[in-house]
Amino acid sequence: MSGSRLTSQTVRYREQLWVPWWWWPVGFVGAGLMAYEVRLGLRSLPGWLPFAAFFGITVAALLWLGRIQVRVTDNNGRTELWVGEAHLPGSVIARSAPVPQSAKSAALGRQLDPAAYVVHRGWVGPMMLVVLDDPDDPTPYWLVSCRHPERVLAALQD
Repeated sequence: MSGSRLTSQTVRYREQLWVPWWWWPVGFVGAGLMAYEVRLGLRSLPGWLPFAAFFGITVAALLWLGRIQVRVTDNNGRTELWVGEAHLPGSVIARSAPVPQSAKSAALGRQLDPAAYVVHRGWVGPMMLVVLDDPDDPTPYWLVSCRHPERVLAALQD
């Protein structure tokens, strides 16, 4: 492999922010009802076509909503926090703390800095706060939804 660098990357923590399981049956019932209505209105279409279309759209939408992944990696001794496609080197983290579900509305309310990097998923209860110490970055902190903020923060500390 000429011209490329080989790196050894270890994943310390990984979490996919999937939608709750009960959204799937609710989504399928809604898709079925909408497909039935379309089928009643457009008799010229094959009967299966609205069902296939609406069920496909429902599956795509639910998978798209759960696409965000939170992970902590160790890349040749450098710890990095990844949230979706955004990443943050561990060296610029000044401090961090879990934000319990009871304090989430305050953290996302009037106290929220408009320059903060926020990844909020309403179906995920707790969040984590990561304060940055990087003079070149205008972002003061990251506020990220995750189901187990203590595990993420512990992986960042190791």
